[in-house]
Amino acid sequence: MRNAWSVTLLRWRNLVSIPMTVLLPLSLSAQEAAGAILHSSGSGVFVNESAAPPSIAVFPNDLVKTEKDVVARLEFTGSAAEINSETILQFTPTELALDHGSVSIATGRGLRVRIGCITVMPVHDDIWTRYQVLDVSGKVTVAALKEDVFMEVHAKSLQETNARERERNRSLVRQGEQSSREEQCGAVDSKSGVAARGPLLNSPYAIGTAAVGVGVLACLGLLCHNDDPVSPAKP
Repeated sequence: MRNAWSVTLLRWRNLVSIPMTVLLPLSLSAQEAAGAILHSSGSGVFVNESAAPPSIAVFPNDLVKTEKDVVARLEFTGSAAEINSETILQFTPTELALDHGSVSIATGRGLRVRIGCITVMPVHDDIWTRYQVLDVSGKVTVAALKEDVFMEVHAKSLQETNARERERNRSLVRQGEQSSREEQCGAVDSKSGVAARGPLLNSPYAIGTAAVGVGVLACLGLLCHNDDPVSPAKP
């Protein structure tokens, strides 16, 4: 009787383990393809202009928007971002393009935030860094909470800018300090005489989105109290 039970149990384990060996890699692949998981505190969070559920996968180049009094959180390997209220940004695994609003970053992978012609980035990609970026009324304010960060101005993309230009156009924000500068640092429009803001978000969902006011910088959960990454992954 005992031997029969053991054989039945062994067959059951094999029956369960076979589909699990297939489904688990598929699940991990889907998570890697998604890039990040977005968690929201309630209604008023949108992904590509569609209302987001409490948790949703976010793919590269997706547009995330939060309304007043609502915050959201992006979690992905080696980084996390608190998206504060009245914020619009575009997600990629290496860079968040902030159209307006504020975001708090915790990263051990050198996650950057780009605001028009300004890019904010950790000084060291492999050191756990926390910083906040606020963009309101054309003025960018950066606060370095843990480790130092760079504010870098560039008329061209980072890939097109050589090392000497980058060194000349960057400033250091030391841990515990903050720095501000005007976002309008691009080329001057020949018709209006106003400095260009730089490329808006690439996502088509950004077109026609109205600008709204920006709330106070929020710093929640991990970003304020924990120096360990959400998804531990040492570079």
